[in-house]
Amino acid sequence: MRLIPGFWLALLVAAPLALVGLMALSWQAEGVPPYAPPWAGAGINPDNLRLLAEDPYYRDALLQSLAVAGATAALCLLLAVPMGIAIARAGRWREVLLATVLLPFWTGFLIRIGAWIGLLRDEGWINSLLRALGWTDQPLPLLYTDGAMLLGMVHAYLPFAVLPVFAAATRLDPLLEQAAEDLGATPRRAFLSITLPQLLPSLAAAFLLVFIPAAGEYVIPELLGPPDATLVGRVLFQEFFQSRDWPVASALAVALLALLIGPIILFQRLGRAA
Repeated sequence: MRLIPGFWLALLVAAPLALVGLMALSWQAEGVPPYAPPWAGAGINPDNLRLLAEDPYYRDALLQSLAVAGATAALCLLLAVPMGIAIARAGRWREVLLATVLLPFWTGFLIRIGAWIGLLRDEGWINSLLRALGWTDQPLPLLYTDGAMLLGMVHAYLPFAVLPVFAAATRLDPLLEQAAEDLGATPRRAFLSITLPQLLPSLAAAFLLVFIPAAGEYVIPELLGPPDATLVGRVLFQEFFQSRDWPVASALAVALLALLIGPIILFQRLGRAA
């Protein structure tokens, strides 16, 4: 029975990763699939990985994706801390509030993004409300902006940050904060000195749980972000399906994975510590 999980991981994780790594060292070619593997006669092609280091287009895509993922994770964490603690202390309302956080998972992902498009477009509800209140004469450019992209990213990934904070907050002893306040500490001081240190491993895990998948996000930047937002997800799509340069796209995927290996390992260690 122990061989079954290993076989499953080898089939669905190790084998696809090995194939992507192989394509990253292959040559672009005409045909289906559009690449020539190293054993086809031309040998290993290191130019794909070298191109990522030399071409600022790919470097900027990686850096911008990491920056957007970091901003998304930070904003999610700022919202998740008060939400997770409040839900954990909500008593008989805990299940209802937790279900509200999970409610977006019960609807289609594209439907939720489409709802934001409807809200943010020039003739959408937000601009219509602003004009009705007399706050603006012309529609504000809300859609296809960095703000719209971050808004969609935070909305999509916020539950991933709330759940670890909530789980950690349920294990806290509220009597410790009460004892600190009885000894003269303000609620803010009691939170910073008692509650926050106990939550730190879970906060770091929540940050990474958002950061890791957000780094490769494609759909939200494509539907809500500005046209010039060059993120890894967009570049991968262009290289795979438009340029049909599978070796370069695979090299970019390997580079992104290499950048995320450290956060992934850290997340696993924090998960065991929590």
